[in-house]
Formats: sequence, structure tokens, C-alpha cells
Amino acid sequence: MTAKKFYDWQTAGGTDDVMRLVDCLERADIPWCAIGGVAVNHWAAEPMVTQDVDFVVATEAVEKTLLILSEAGFKHEKFSWSVNFKGHSKVSLQLSTEDFYQEFPARSVPADVHGILLRVASLEDTLAGKIMAWSDTERRQSKRIKDLGDIARLVESHPHLWAQLSEDLQERIEKPS
Repeated sequence: MTAKKFYDWQTAGGTDDVMRLVDCLERADIPWCAIGGVAVNHWAAEPMVTQDVDFVVATEAVEKTLLILSEAGFKHEKFSWSVNFKGHSKVSLQLSTEDFYQEFPARSVPADVHGILLRVASLEDTLAGKIMAWSDTERRQSKRIKDLGDIARLVESHPHLWAQLSEDLQERIEKPS
């Protein structure tokens, strides 16, 4: 079974939704990139399936993104920090509107995640995003634990990142040998 088929099986057809998202953004020439777990999957040695595809677009492209994804059949719901899109699968496409991520698309890189070609945040931006998410004490414990695990996966795959961790994180994550 290919990585793409496995992802599709795990997400009840999510490959199509993710590929439609990528196609819409690329055809519209919108600066964007995947962040969060999808980006971690590109940079870490061992990918994990996630049903959330977090992404960010350039600030000036948010309204255009809402329009083109709606025209492509995605339903959306707005929140103060994101716009969540739903297609035909279990995948939730989450457009972050937080200022923190606005420069990420300019530093994004092409990637193959689960056999799907897309753009992901740079390694340093991916780590910064995960550290910010882990630092948010308002987040559910289960999400913060996953964020900590994602930080550990990044550091295990890229040992030089350990030096960029706060003292608190260095106490929680083993220094790579």
C-alpha cells in the first residue's frame, strides 16, 4: 500500500480533499503553506497520519482563499483564530489567521507528505509554530502533549534544533546524542 493510499484509507478519502486544496491555492497563485502536524511529517523521520491539515495564506489572500475554496465545494466556519473547511472526507482543513504565521508562506518549501505534493513551512518555522502551540496553556492537555511529541520528533530528526529550545523544553526533551 502506498503512503497516499494509506492516508486516504485513514481519512476516508482525505487525499482528494487535500489535493483539491493544493490545486485551488496553486491555480490562484496564493502564497501559502501547510503548518502544524503536516509540516512536522515532512521534517520528521517518521510520519504520522493526521486528519487536520493546518495551513496559512498571505494576509491579503484570506478573502480570496475563502471564495475559491467555497467555489470548489468546501464548506467553512469562521472562528476568531481560524477558518475551518470541510470537504467530503474526515479531513479538517484549518486556515490559521493568527499574525504569528503570516511570514511562513514566504519561507515555505515544496514537500511530499503521504505522497501528496504541497508546500510546508520551513524547518525553523515548523519548530517555532509547534513551540508556540505547546506554550499555549489554554490548549487542551492532549493537544499540548501532541505538540511536545512533535517537537521531540523534530529534534530527533534534526539534532541541531535542540539548542533552539527554551530551558523548560530542554528539561522535557532529551538532548540528541
